[in-house]
Amino acid sequence: MEPSTHPSGTVVSTLPVVLVHSEGRKAAQAGHEIGTLWELARQIAELKGTRLAGEFDANAGYPAHRYLIPNDTLTLAQARTLGVRSERDLFGGVVPFPFVATKVIAHRLPDNAQGAPTGWSREFAENTVKVTLPGYSAFSRDDARNAARRLWQEGRVRIKRPYGIGGAGQALVADMDELDAALAALGDTALRAEGVVVERDLDSIETLSVGQVTLDDLVASYYGVQHLTVNNHGHHVYGGTDLVVVRGGFDMLGRLDVTSDIHEAIVKARAFDAAVPKGYAGVFASRRNYDVAWGIDALGARHCGVLEQSWRIGGATGAEIGALRAFRTNPRACAVRASTRELYGDDAQIPDDACIVYRGVDEQVGAVTKYYTVDHDTLQGSSDR
Repeated sequence: MEPSTHPSGTVVSTLPVVLVHSEGRKAAQAGHEIGTLWELARQIAELKGTRLAGEFDANAGYPAHRYLIPNDTLTLAQARTLGVRSERDLFGGVVPFPFVATKVIAHRLPDNAQGAPTGWSREFAENTVKVTLPGYSAFSRDDARNAARRLWQEGRVRIKRPYGIGGAGQALVADMDELDAALAALGDTALRAEGVVVERDLDSIETLSVGQVTLDDLVASYYGVQHLTVNNHGHHVYGGTDLVVVRGGFDMLGRLDVTSDIHEAIVKARAFDAAVPKGYAGVFASRRNYDVAWGIDALGARHCGVLEQSWRIGGATGAEIGALRAFRTNPRACAVRASTRELYGDDAQIPDDACIVYRGVDEQVGAVTKYYTVDHDTLQGSSDR
């Protein structure tokens, strides 16, 4: 990329200053998460043709042309302070209120709800009810109880904390006593501030990720399957994602020849994505990821819907970067397969063509290795839908 000339005649580089921004709930991350963030940020800067300049310092005098890689979704207020004006200024997303970045927006409030946060969009919740799973969001104990009573009529109920990741912060509740105990553990203050998801529990559940990333002139969309692995403590945790990535927007993704389940997941993720700016003005994101699940309820009925959204750097970002690099390197490539893996233990076997994102011994989780691979063989698309 060539430098530009300022009206004064001074030569000014068109390359941005690329910075990591760590703040909010995810600032106190484990060592491997911090290391992963910085390595992914370094590779994103490299894709933009420059180098990572370090961590954002509010007291530093940065040029106006900057690009941020936050560890979490930003609010509009944060974005203004940081100089983030559009999706071209960050790898991640911006929301008008903190709750909009969480899974509570994937459900409507129960009838006659007593509480809702400032900025809550009833219109969005109603417009997306057909593309999400059966459930409600609640911001008071009474609302949560009413939601659970309604859902218990047709099966089991699961409650989820809005900021829970990878199955954390959720539990099955069989009756009102168990629900009240879970709500008491959450606390009224957190319930009013964050809310809770009350959702129908499903068996034989499968989850698909559908997403899109934009980086300068590159746009890529994908669907992918997540995998579990066993960590050093014997627990099943996130182990990676296999993506099919196409060059272009969601319309290009829809042209792939896929199964009916995958097609349905893509359609519902796109509908959810399209409804967001209509319900919540001010949202923009360069990284948009939606988890879509399907499963069977206690009565044998099949359900498919969006579980939650992620407008920040995530577990599949290594594969996203690898795919973007493949498209940048080969302008003729229209689709690639890309995968991430997270392995625990000292004897992790790493493919020769892997790009390592993190490898070390974390104080909390022990030895862990993270990498991604890209299959550069172009996939065949289909436009017969």
